[in-house]
Amino acid sequence: MRVPSLRLKQLLTACVASTLAWSAQAVDIVFKPVAPGVYAWVGDLEGRTYENEALNANLGLVVTPAGALLVDSGASWQGARQIAEAVKKVTAQPIRWVINTGGQDHRWLGNGFFQAQGAEIMAHANAEADMRARGLEQLKANAPVLKEKQHGTEVVLPTRWLKDADTRLDLGGVAVQVVHRGGGHTPGDSLVWLPQSGVVFTGDVVYVDRILGLHPVSMTRTWVQSFEALEALNPKVVVPGHGNVTTLAQAQKDTGALLKALRAHMGKAVEAGTDLSTAVKSFDGAPFAHLKHADVWLPQLANRTYLEMERE
Repeated sequence: MRVPSLRLKQLLTACVASTLAWSAQAVDIVFKPVAPGVYAWVGDLEGRTYENEALNANLGLVVTPAGALLVDSGASWQGARQIAEAVKKVTAQPIRWVINTGGQDHRWLGNGFFQAQGAEIMAHANAEADMRARGLEQLKANAPVLKEKQHGTEVVLPTRWLKDADTRLDLGGVAVQVVHRGGGHTPGDSLVWLPQSGVVFTGDVVYVDRILGLHPVSMTRTWVQSFEALEALNPKVVVPGHGNVTTLAQAQKDTGALLKALRAHMGKAVEAGTDLSTAVKSFDGAPFAHLKHADVWLPQLANRTYLEMERE
């Protein structure tokens, strides 16, 4: 047996140290059951950080006799690898399918890892233009946060685009319905509905516990339509895009009511010719004060909604 050279010993030591450091800093992803064969992981309620791998959003897992379905792939190659390791703790089934519920970074920038493992990646076709337009921008924004943890991450689009408002899939004998009504937070936002168990993964159509976000690509008009599609499903369990696993009633309180209140108030303001500043200041945010970051973000939401309705 050859004795390793000093240089090789140094390399091995550095490799072990690097691995230990990576393990210590890795986010702890644990999928918890929400129904038989259906699991969810609840991400950080705060913003993207080095420590949380920019995984400040929820993920879903559905185990079937023929393989596993992952709902959203994370924000990076490394994050996706950690998601895959967490799935192995739940099931020996390989991840055969991934559904991206929208075009936000933590919904799809882990696609490359799962595509390399042979998974079919799906999203609604309305997400394509948004992903192509903002993919590199999202990588650039995450770079100073994730640093070396972003290494290996590339813009990898879904391999299958779903074009219908309601796409029914049979994945390993489990009925899955992807519901799309024009998006909301992003143009491709969709619901993943499991009619057999009554569970819905909402992606960014629903925020609970923390206030929702509006970006230049967001549209409150179609967001309300997406939320109404959720209400029509009448799910037993709601796995929101952000916040704890919850009920339809809580989703209505934290997301649906806020969207409708913003549009009602700003619609009247625009129609009456009220100036933007006055419309924003007069919006009653008290019913939503319990939501994390409401004090900071509510004025921004009111501002963006006013401008959107002015364009309408």
